Amino acid sequence: MQWKHVTRRLACGVPLACLLAAGLAPGAASAAGPEAARSAAADRGADLPYTEYEAEDGTYEGTLLEADEKRTFGHTNFGTESSGRKSVRLDSAGEFVSFTSTAAANSIVVRNSIPDAPRGGGIDATLSLYADGEFVQKLELTSRHSWLYGDSDDPESLTNTPQADARRLFDESHALLERSYPAGTEFKLQRDAGDDAEFYVVDLVDLEEVAPPAEKPAECTSITEFGAVPDDQGDDTDALQAAVTADQNGEIDCVWVPAGQWRQERKILTDDPQDRGEFNQVGISDVTIRGAGMWHSQFFTLTEPHLADGINHPHEGNFGFDIDDNVQISDLAIFGSGRIRGGPDGAEGGVGLNGRFGKNTKISNVWIEHANVGVWAGRDHSNIPELWGPGDGLEFTGMRVRNTYADGINFTNGTSNSTVANSSFRNTGDDSLAVWASRHVKDPATDIGSDNTFTRNTIQLPWRANGIAVYGGHGNTIENNLISDTMNYPGIMLATDHDPLPFSGETLIAGNGLFRTGGAFWGEAQEFGAITIFPAGRDITGVTIRDTDIEDSTYDGIQFKNGGGAAPDVTISDVTISQSDNGAGILAQGGARGSATLTDVTISGSADGDVVIEPGSQFQITGGPAGVTPLR
Repeated sequence: MQWKHVTRRLACGVPLACLLAAGLAPGAASAAGPEAARSAAADRGADLPYTEYEAEDGTYEGTLLEADEKRTFGHTNFGTESSGRKSVRLDSAGEFVSFTSTAAANSIVVRNSIPDAPRGGGIDATLSLYADGEFVQKLELTSRHSWLYGDSDDPESLTNTPQADARRLFDESHALLERSYPAGTEFKLQRDAGDDAEFYVVDLVDLEEVAPPAEKPAECTSITEFGAVPDDQGDDTDALQAAVTADQNGEIDCVWVPAGQWRQERKILTDDPQDRGEFNQVGISDVTIRGAGMWHSQFFTLTEPHLADGINHPHEGNFGFDIDDNVQISDLAIFGSGRIRGGPDGAEGGVGLNGRFGKNTKISNVWIEHANVGVWAGRDHSNIPELWGPGDGLEFTGMRVRNTYADGINFTNGTSNSTVANSSFRNTGDDSLAVWASRHVKDPATDIGSDNTFTRNTIQLPWRANGIAVYGGHGNTIENNLISDTMNYPGIMLATDHDPLPFSGETLIAGNGLFRTGGAFWGEAQEFGAITIFPAGRDITGVTIRDTDIEDSTYDGIQFKNGGGAAPDVTISDVTISQSDNGAGILAQGGARGSATLTDVTISGSADGDVVIEPGSQFQITGGPAGVTPLR
């Protein structure tokens, strides 16, 4: 179903947000009625503190940009990289995007694209913000973290040097406004005098009512007592490290990060007096770090990670925290300075939070942006074996991970019994969420990535790889998430590439909503479904898919992919698949092996048929919609 632009005021901010909140896809109707749809809303996606407004669904004077039918990625395709696959371009003075707010707001995030510099490296520009016709301020935009060139099949080779084809075209700008504006305010983003970028593409806007900075808890000690000074552009790393070390040594009870901008140019870790290994890979333990709120207490770096001296590891960067065990971090932001995933001389974008993570680690309400990876939970056993301590019982809640060059949060190296919940991910350069049951563990028989849960998260616009992926292990659950607009890979994928430990037991995919997911990759020759089961080298066993809506997939709704292994005894129940634009509702490829049983599966609007088994396939499908369509 194609959406038409209509200039109008919106009752709930943005149609997509309204429909997703109701558990429905664009254009879909709820067979059980609106009450059931509203009930489903309580269980899908994150409880976000902001309201999202799509540029194309407000009032605008500008050019509507839309994706092509196959949502081609990587060739400077603004429509493909846009939320809802549409955005608005402003080319001339006076052109604008406006919308009416549905809740009070004192902050704004604008997902936008402005041109790269002629020789790469990005530019800075402004865009004018109005409220009810009154000028509010100039918003500061940048393209320094966007515009990558080359071939996404080899992400380490992507470069900031301009070439014919570009990708990762969008970035985000945010501002805390001087006052709050009530619901019903007409906000306008307008190109005015002095807004001198060649063009502006506006994709979406988040409006949020941010609470005042929290007060310092009595038990905490401020980093200012160790010499940190806010908002002065001076390097506060030594003070922050000293405060964390004091907490780790039991000299203080808690580290407090007051409201302010705090510059950090080295990873916070534990100095290794034995100097084991080429790089210091000892994290912090038994530490609590609290901030005044992610909009208020913000760490930033001015040095690109690969240009910084004295970092602990070139992949891990010069910002954020290296965690080994029993660490609590809450209510702050970590803004990196990465601009690339990989390149010459170890050029990478760094990691916000990394390490072994151990037990009793809880991270909440932390905003991570412009990192290579938001969170990488796990170290190879060979990295100082005597410190082995994989993540166990980790909790991540209220996370806001944006605009990375690789993963959002990856549970690996035996991480188990851990959760990511009620968090948002946007524009990640690899899997937004992943379990990788890596073999680089102490005991491959027992140190298996297992019993992890990704629940009630909102995932938008991964520009490479999956919304959520599980590579091996058992007892892992993907439940009640909203995933939309993947560029070239599935919304959800189970796979045995990356040489994981085997799948066993059950892997549960339940209660999810997937909208405009899937895509083409690997030379644009492999077409991935919204949910893809890919037994690349080993079997994928124990898969349950239920209570899920798949809408407007770029290719197939559910796809069983060719591979060296099989996917036996998959159960699929209470699943609705509608409008598979360039594929089938359910597809078993010609080299696929295994079986699936369908119960209460509804499929409609599939370009290539409802259930398709390609010639040569040994995959068996029983039950479900009337008529399997064998193409033999």
